[in-house]
Amino acid sequence: MPAYIHHIATETPPHIYSNEFASTRMKSWVSEPRAKRMVEMIYERTGIDTRYSVSDDFLRDDGVLFHTLPDGTINSPTTGQRNALYAKASRELAVKLAEKTLAECPQFRKSDITHVVFASCTGFANPGPDYHIIRDVGLNESVERYTVGFMGCYAAFPAMRMAAQFCEANPEAVVLVMCLELCTLHLQVSDKPESIVANALFADGAAAAIMSARQPEGDRSYYRVQGFHSALVPSSEADMAWDIGDNGFNMVLSSYVPDLIGSNIREMLGGILSKQKIQLADIDEWAVHPGGRAILDQVEQHLELPAEALEISRGVLRDYGNMSSPTVMFVLKGMLEEAETDRATTCAIAFGPGLTVETAVLERCGAAIKPPQESKTAVLA
Repeated sequence: MPAYIHHIATETPPHIYSNEFASTRMKSWVSEPRAKRMVEMIYERTGIDTRYSVSDDFLRDDGVLFHTLPDGTINSPTTGQRNALYAKASRELAVKLAEKTLAECPQFRKSDITHVVFASCTGFANPGPDYHIIRDVGLNESVERYTVGFMGCYAAFPAMRMAAQFCEANPEAVVLVMCLELCTLHLQVSDKPESIVANALFADGAAAAIMSARQPEGDRSYYRVQGFHSALVPSSEADMAWDIGDNGFNMVLSSYVPDLIGSNIREMLGGILSKQKIQLADIDEWAVHPGGRAILDQVEQHLELPAEALEISRGVLRDYGNMSSPTVMFVLKGMLEEAETDRATTCAIAFGPGLTVETAVLERCGAAIKPPQESKTAVLA
């Protein structure tokens, strides 16, 4: 009995920053002239125009979490201070997104939800967003809830795989899957290249999906889950990693990551293709996690994809930045909304610490009915 992704919804925090503003702000905070030149160069090459944050501290000098010190540099909040804002902001964003997801998918009511799978790597709270989704949205208190924690950019796949397994085992299961990350809370102002790269790439956002084994109703497009696969890039453990420091979470992000992904991507796809008994040529659409412009360039080059194949991934990177785990779901949502054919075999890929490569093959069903354009109420800095 297959599982279906009936609907994907997304949400962003209220504060939006242009790449030019973020670059100028960061240049004012780093100390060394070489670091200032590096900031300008790296931000110009990200492929990002705008990104969102739960914090408006970057607009002013007297922010609650981040504020400018007398010497012109920025303070470094403690992990506890950052996590306190995560606990508050993640609850608000998660509840808002859960309500939106259910409102946009009329096939299911609140009372139909049997499981909540919540994924995040940028904060911890207990009771956390999974709990507040049930209480604040008004789901049944018997709903089973699970947290997929600290996995990074690929966490959407373990979360959806878990949901698919629930649905395959129980035809009555209806799972709300949510990925929510507040990466900007872990801004690390440093002259180190890896810190500058991380600050230039990461942003905040959330995405949710409703999954079940019930046959989709209505004329909206959806995905039929075909299968998932996990793989590890050889000898790459030190090139991407998270650890928890006294002043936030520290990202290790080697400049070799795009090359490692590119040179190994064909081999890493071998597992999912073998499971599904298909070839690369059988893939119609590619939903690639836009971890950065260089990563997309490497995937496109090594898979010999046409230039338009990663257009939606590049668009998500341009408009939102790298939001960690929700980002690939933004891409999948974009593909549903832009679909012009009734059927397509979709390969979705995400990368994260390890280096870990997670893949899924999905059958996209139904051409898109264009949704009305949402008005953005955030003020662009």
